[in-house]
Amino acid sequence: MKATRIDVTPEAMQVIDRLRAEHGELMFHQSGGCCDGSAPMCFPAGEFRIGDNDVYLGSIHGCEFYMAADQFEYWKHTHLTVDVTPGRGASFSLEIPMGIRFVIKSRLFTEEEAANLEPVRMGAAV
Repeated sequence: MKATRIDVTPEAMQVIDRLRAEHGELMFHQSGGCCDGSAPMCFPAGEFRIGDNDVYLGSIHGCEFYMAADQFEYWKHTHLTVDVTPGRGASFSLEIPMGIRFVIKSRLFTEEEAANLEPVRMGAAV
């Protein structure tokens, strides 16, 4: 069985459902940039332009999730889980006006998981 690189908590799924009802289909991107730090950011699908240096990690609750390639180099040995926490983030992510923000929780892959990871894809998912 293939191991996933990214998951989502039930609490984050509820927020995604609320945002999807208001904004339509969604996507996530996590950069290593200055303003947003390394926080996952949620956008209407297609609003954030995915480039050749973005890595597709998988789908969470029906939303594609991408990460900047240089950021992925630091995180490639970890399983990531998207969660939410109270507080305003300093980004353009859709949940910010709700007084919450998406966060990433990480743990190292087990040896079994690492042996069963699918290769990542660069650029937009097909």
